[in-house]
Amino acid sequence: MSEMIESVLHEKRVFEPAKEFAQRARIKSMTEYEALYKRAEEDLEGFWGDVARELHWFEPWSQVLEWNLPDSRWFVGGKTNISYNCLDRHLITERRNKAALIWEGEPGDQRILTYQQLHREVCLFANALESLGVKKGDRVAIYLPLIPEAAIAMLACARIGAPHSIVFGGFSAEALRDRVDDAGAKVVITADGGWRRGKVVPLKDNTDKALENSEISHVIVVKRCENDIAWRNGRDHWWHELVADASAKHEAPAHDAEHPLFMLYTSGTTGKPKGILHTTGGYMVGTYFTTRMVFDLREEDTFWCTADVGWITGHSYIVYGPLANGAACVMYEGAPNYPEPDRFWDLCEKYEVSVFYTAPTAIRAFHRWGDQWVDKHDLSSLRLLGTVGEPINPEAWMWYHNKIGGGRCPIVDTWWQTETGAIMISPLPGATPTKPGSATRPLPGIIADVVKKDGTSCAANEGGFLVIKQPWPSMLRTIYRDHDRFIKTYFGEIQGFYFAGDGARRDEDGYFWIMGRVDDVINVAGHRLSTMEVESALVAHENVAEAAVVGRPDEVTGQAIVAFVTPMSGVAAGEELGVELRKHVTDQIGALARPAQIRFADALPKTRSGKIMRRLLRDIASGSTAKGDLTTLEDASILEKLAQERGDEE
Repeated sequence: MSEMIESVLHEKRVFEPAKEFAQRARIKSMTEYEALYKRAEEDLEGFWGDVARELHWFEPWSQVLEWNLPDSRWFVGGKTNISYNCLDRHLITERRNKAALIWEGEPGDQRILTYQQLHREVCLFANALESLGVKKGDRVAIYLPLIPEAAIAMLACARIGAPHSIVFGGFSAEALRDRVDDAGAKVVITADGGWRRGKVVPLKDNTDKALENSEISHVIVVKRCENDIAWRNGRDHWWHELVADASAKHEAPAHDAEHPLFMLYTSGTTGKPKGILHTTGGYMVGTYFTTRMVFDLREEDTFWCTADVGWITGHSYIVYGPLANGAACVMYEGAPNYPEPDRFWDLCEKYEVSVFYTAPTAIRAFHRWGDQWVDKHDLSSLRLLGTVGEPINPEAWMWYHNKIGGGRCPIVDTWWQTETGAIMISPLPGATPTKPGSATRPLPGIIADVVKKDGTSCAANEGGFLVIKQPWPSMLRTIYRDHDRFIKTYFGEIQGFYFAGDGARRDEDGYFWIMGRVDDVINVAGHRLSTMEVESALVAHENVAEAAVVGRPDEVTGQAIVAFVTPMSGVAAGEELGVELRKHVTDQIGALARPAQIRFADALPKTRSGKIMRRLLRDIASGSTAKGDLTTLEDASILEKLAQERGDEE
C-alpha cells in the first residue's frame, strides 16, 4: 500500500476545542492527553488497573493481564458482575431516582425507567429466567425490537451469568436460525412484533420459522404490537406473566472476570457468520472508560446513541458503557424518517439530548432530505456530536458540524469494531484539535500503528495496515467454537499484531485517517487508490447525496473504477451529470481517480446497521452475481435494480 495516493480533498482546516468546552472537560488539553497516553504506554497494566478500580469487584484480581499471543486474560482471578456495576452500585447514590432509560416507540408511546426501576425490572426478569431453569453458562438468544425489554434482558442475562446472543430484529428467520444454532441457545426472547415505518415486523412468526426443527426449551414473548401470533403451549411464555410471578429481589452473584458475557455475530464475505465472544471484566472496563472519556460524560447529560442493541454499538454505548457511568440514555424504536424526516430532531428537542452519536450513513441521509427538517427544531441542547460505523467523508462532517451542531459542538469521529468491543481511536473533545474525516489519535491505553505487510511502521502519509500492537481489556477472546479461525483471521496476517482488515494512513501530526477495508483499495495502473477518498470527492459535489466506489477487472489498467452514485433529491441522473462528476473527481484528486463507469441509483445496498456493502457492489461491477453471506442485507431488491442499470461508461 506504499503507493497510496494522498487526496487533496482532506479538509485542511483544524478545529480547536472551544475554550468554554475545554474548561469543563475531563481532559482539557493535548498536554494532558499526551501525559496520560505516555503513562498508559509505559505501564499498560498499571493504567488499566487504575481504571478498573473505579468499578465494583467482589474479589480483587491477582494479575491485571496475562498475555500469550494471541490469547489474553484480563484481571485474572478478579470477580465482578457487570449488571451490578450498571445498576446496584448506583442505588446508594443520588442516581437512584435519575432516569436510566428514556424510551420512545415509533408510534409515539413513551416509557422512562429510573435506575431504581430498571434494577427492579432486571431482578424480576433474572428470577423469571432462573425459574425456567436458565443457569450460569447457558446461552440466551435475544430477538427483540429496540424496546426497554431488550436492555432488561441483556442485564438480566449478564446478572445470572448466562451469555446472551442478540440477533437484530430486522434479520430474517434464516439468519436467526443460524445464530441460535451456532450459539446453542437454551432460550429465545422475542416479541409479538416491532414497529418499523408504521408496519409490524413479525418477530414471533420469524422465531417460529427459525425454530421449526429446533429443540429450544423456552420462548419468551413480549407483548408489543397486540398482533395475532401462533402459540405453542409449554414452550411459549408471555414476558408479563413470567415476571408477575417473580420476586423483585435478586442478589447479583460474582462472576470471574473472564466469564463469557455475550456472543455477537458478524458477517464474513464467505462462510457462516462469526460469533465474536466478549468476556465480563475487560469488556466492562473498556466500555466504562471509553464512554466517560470520549463523550466527556457529565451527570446532567442526556445521551443518545441511535444504534440498535443488535449491533455492538448498541451493546457498548446504549447499555453497558453509559449505564456503568450512571448516564441518562435515550432509546428509540423506529425509523429516523417516520412519520417525517425530522423524527430524530424532534426527539433531540423533546428530550433535550446533549450528546448525540450516529452513523455517517444517517448523516448523509439527513443532508439529502434537506435542511428544512432540521430548521424546524431547537437543537440548542446539543453539546457534543459523534460518528460511528465507517469513516465519515469531510463534506458530511462539515454539514454535521455546521447544521446539527451549530458550529459549536465538538465531533468525536470514532474508530472501533465489533471485535474491539469499545472505541479505540477518537478525539477527546476538550483536548484534541479535529480534522474533518480523521479519527485523530488512539485513546490512552491503545497502542495503534499503521504498518507494512512485514510489520514495520509506515512513513507519514504512507498508506498501510491499521494494527493494534498491544492487548486491551475489551478485545474479543475468540470466535465462538472456532478458535483456529480467530487466530487466522485476526493474528494471521501481520505477525505479532491484531489486524482486522482496515487500511489507514497517519499524517504528519500522528492523526489516523481510516481508509476502510483493505479490500476496498483499488490498483489502477500500479497506483493504489483508497475508495473512501474517491467517494469523498464525489460526495463533495453539490448534486451527490451518497457514493460507493469499487474496482472491476480491466485488461489495460488491472482495475478500473466504478462509482455507484445516489443524486440529491430532485437532481436528474444521466450522462450530463456523469461527465460533470468525472471532471470533479479529476480536479479534486487527479486523472488516475477518474471513474471508468458511473452507475446512478436511488439507493445503495446496505447492512441493517447502515454500512454500504461494497463487496456486493464489486460483484455487480464485475458482471457477476452478488454472493457470500447476505443475511445482513437490508433490502435485497436493490441488488437487482443495480444489476440492471448499465450506467454511464466512458
